[in-house]
Amino acid sequence: MSEKRRGVVVDVDGTMLDTNYLHVVAWIRALRARGYDDITMAQVHHAIGMASAKLIEHLTGGEDEELGEEHSRQYEAFQDDVRALPGAADLLTKCAEADVALVIATSGRESDLDWMLPAIGVDRSMITGTATSGDVEKAKPAPDLMEAAMKEGDLDPAWTVALGDTVWDIEAAARAGIGCIAFRCGGIGGDELRDAGAIEVWDDPADLLAHLSESRLGELTKP
Repeated sequence: MSEKRRGVVVDVDGTMLDTNYLHVVAWIRALRARGYDDITMAQVHHAIGMASAKLIEHLTGGEDEELGEEHSRQYEAFQDDVRALPGAADLLTKCAEADVALVIATSGRESDLDWMLPAIGVDRSMITGTATSGDVEKAKPAPDLMEAAMKEGDLDPAWTVALGDTVWDIEAAARAGIGCIAFRCGGIGGDELRDAGAIEVWDDPADLLAHLSESRLGELTKP
């Protein structure tokens, strides 16, 4: 093994926190408020995981900064409804106790981590580093966010995996040279996640933790 660290690059929305459908509703309300009435919830759901500007371009074909601001306003009303996904805190704690570096890679803002990490149930001291939308020019599925996270944690690609829940997470990880373990809890089916290139698919963090010995992540957490 090289001097670089074993690591896990961790997506938050839909992977550690049960937020994807809250984001869908917030985006639909924002889209309708801005006059985009022909975009469906299914279309929005499949775009979740992209940073706001990329998602807007993907759905509308153009730029609309006010749409992103309206989504943020709509989503604020749901923050009290946010819950951690089963096993999220326990899985991250297991990795930290095994001296596996945890680097958060989120398309959200750095300030969002102030409430996201407590919502997961982990302390910031457990986290080796973070990479957010403000750190990169191109959002997922571009590899920039994953690459920034790996640089932040000084991670060895051969001993690093990503945890995600969307095809965008999987594609970004692959383009950054690491495998992605995917969860179905974000609402994307297992076949779609596997077809996108996920190296493993589990129901949620609790399911992965229960089968850790069968997982690539289990190899990283061995002494």
